[in-house]
Amino acid sequence: MIARFFHDWERRLASVSKDRVVRPFEWGDEWLTQNGQSGGNAQTRVRNWVTDVMADTRTFYDVPETQDYQFDEASAGDREGGEAGTLRFPSALVTPHALNNTVHARWFPANEPGPNSGKRAVLVMSQWNADGEGHIGLSRLLARCGISALRMSLPYHDRRMPPELTRADYIVSSNITRTVQVCRQAVLDARRAIGWLSLQGFERIGILGTSLGSCLAMLTTAHEPRIKAQALNHISPWFADVVWRGLSTQHVRQGLDGHVELSELREIWRPISPFPYLDQVRHAQSLLVYAKYDLTFPVDLSRSLVEEFKQRGVPHEIAVLPCGHYSTGMAPFKFLDAYVLIRFLRKNL
Repeated sequence: MIARFFHDWERRLASVSKDRVVRPFEWGDEWLTQNGQSGGNAQTRVRNWVTDVMADTRTFYDVPETQDYQFDEASAGDREGGEAGTLRFPSALVTPHALNNTVHARWFPANEPGPNSGKRAVLVMSQWNADGEGHIGLSRLLARCGISALRMSLPYHDRRMPPELTRADYIVSSNITRTVQVCRQAVLDARRAIGWLSLQGFERIGILGTSLGSCLAMLTTAHEPRIKAQALNHISPWFADVVWRGLSTQHVRQGLDGHVELSELREIWRPISPFPYLDQVRHAQSLLVYAKYDLTFPVDLSRSLVEEFKQRGVPHEIAVLPCGHYSTGMAPFKFLDAYVLIRFLRKNL
């Protein structure tokens, strides 16, 4: 009965969005980088490209350092709310959409005195289709608890969204290679944001990601040695399985149907899936959070990732929320979620 209640609630919350679009299937081989294979059909070129990427993901996620950071001071009203200003810097991956090529992040410095408050900071990556206010409340709360927070907008979200979009469809879609590249862009952006935190003198840097942001946060941790702790809020070992089975991505699945099978999609989206990188996050403490009645990140996927962490002996903690995916953002569950996330970060940074 409890499961039925939450599942019905999840479906009602998911149905609020009326602007989901089923987009045509595309291999997206125009998004292949220069090491992409020539010859053959698009499917073969994409598969060969993925094989090359997985042979050296360090290079794939390597990001040149930049000094081109611009910081705009917040208004007096925003400063009263704990926000110091907005950071802007160029994305390391240039896409066809100019708006998407500048990264925006809002800065909330810690305001609680303490021995570590000046040394620890967290990069916050919110969920897919979050608007400009997504996770701002959480960032303010982190700052009040003594952890400075830098809330970064994901590619094709809020200020980075081109006018032809109403949703952030270009980061998760039935365009196979574009999905890989734009998720990669998010990781490169996150590494540059962490570079800015390091330049500010922060020594204990963490990362917090929710839903899609959780996946991207783990990919960042796997390739960024400066991260000491990662809080992963809603988890799965495979990107493809969430898209294929999840409640929130049924319209993406419709675009994929008849063109690719799950087994092939899982292989092609390996570069943006957490599973291949489990052994590369041992340098950081991990919090794995999942929701007991989640229909967007199916619970068996979340539990399988937890089991992999256990079997490999990767340091981690676990928190299970008594709700679903969308209902995590509703009272009282959002307060419970914030509590477990902030408690972990305070303890491990």
